[in-house]
Amino acid sequence: MATPSHVLPRSSMVPLFHLSIVSRNSKTGPIPVTTSPSSTCPASCPFLRDNGGGCYGDGGPLALHWAEVSAGRRGVPWPDLLRLIRSLPHRQLWRHNQAGDLPDPTTVAGRTALKQLVNANRGRRGFTFSHHPLTRAVVEAFKAATAQGFTVNASTETIDAADAAVSRGLRAAVVVPSTDTRRIWRSPDGNRVVTCPAQIHEGINCQRCQLCHSRPQEVIVAFRAHGTNRRRIDAWLPT
Repeated sequence: MATPSHVLPRSSMVPLFHLSIVSRNSKTGPIPVTTSPSSTCPASCPFLRDNGGGCYGDGGPLALHWAEVSAGRRGVPWPDLLRLIRSLPHRQLWRHNQAGDLPDPTTVAGRTALKQLVNANRGRRGFTFSHHPLTRAVVEAFKAATAQGFTVNASTETIDAADAAVSRGLRAAVVVPSTDTRRIWRSPDGNRVVTCPAQIHEGINCQRCQLCHSRPQEVIVAFRAHGTNRRRIDAWLPT
């Protein structure tokens, strides 16, 4: 099936979102993945260029695709994206946002969009990661989405922040230096930390692993800094 796309002029004010039915990313495997415009990224995200940089989506082939989506030249409006998600096969594993973030869940519109996404995902197995600050409203929105089958992983940069997210009832992911050789260990709070299996085992990808969608709450997934910007991330991550 061809990748659905829709072209609008650069001047369009309608944000576009892209769904690739079959990802060509070796780490995800051939599952559906979406891309959201960079405008969805919270200003506080440490990986933004103005905050130090290092975003995986800001380098390599994905950067070109993300730029097209962000400029409004590739993708579909939000209601059409929801229809595409609802058309995915029953029990289909899919990743939301190989680049970009959720619509701002601190706003009514953002929380409404997340609920719409959760409803579109029913019967399917979507998962995503978010750098939005974990205010009380955001935490409750993420917990509700995860409880209904759309797993939202809180993205963190320190193991203490990951522990804090878990203590609030969230699934958590943490970035560690590219040189970190640990595979499984315990956090200060006693949570189990597991390095992304796709980064340490040949032949493993999201399609086969599925840890970021389904796992006990007390399991934190660690991602070694990777991609063309990994050295920049290594430079400011705590060791």
